[in-house]
Amino acid sequence: MDNDIPEINELIQQFSKLPGLGPKSAKRIILKLINNKDNMVKPLAKSLAKVYKNVVRCTQCGNLKIVEQSCICLTDSSYDKICVVENLADMWVIDSAKIYKGHYHILGGTLGPDENFEQKNLLLESLLKRIKKNNLKEVIIATSATVEGQTTAHYIEDTIKDDKIKITKLAQGLPVGGEIEQLDDGTLLSAFKNRIPVTDN
Repeated sequence: MDNDIPEINELIQQFSKLPGLGPKSAKRIILKLINNKDNMVKPLAKSLAKVYKNVVRCTQCGNLKIVEQSCICLTDSSYDKICVVENLADMWVIDSAKIYKGHYHILGGTLGPDENFEQKNLLLESLLKRIKKNNLKEVIIATSATVEGQTTAHYIEDTIKDDKIKITKLAQGLPVGGEIEQLDDGTLLSAFKNRIPVTDN
């Protein structure tokens, strides 16, 4: 028998939108929360409210930051390379693997064949500004091996190839159609160590 409580149905619909969760998984999570309202629902609601109020996306690098505080991209200029990724999950995977030390730039998505950065609200213009401002020597394009990821990579290459900066992309170990956040540390290490230049600059 289906649940007829609107509030619960709405929660199930919201949780079903999360990656990796379907209606059945969402229902199990909701039941667990409801059965532990004091220990789980209250703290969760409090944490979500804090994040909603205090955490925003930096308009310069795409990383998360606290409202009214400077992002690390504005305060740390100790590196000479920048790694361009599609989303925060990709950055977290690369960072936790401890295979790269440098700046990150999170685009916030990918491009389809007939789209542009303005339509998708992706942070390309700020990437160009960061390259020039920080006198970076290398741009590592770490987009996924999907059609959209490669379309995005080519767009970036074409946009910055005249800036006299070394442009590389992840090499062997990155499977066709693969997404960065799903790769293991060994595969990521191989892809970073064997990255290849994409221009003659």
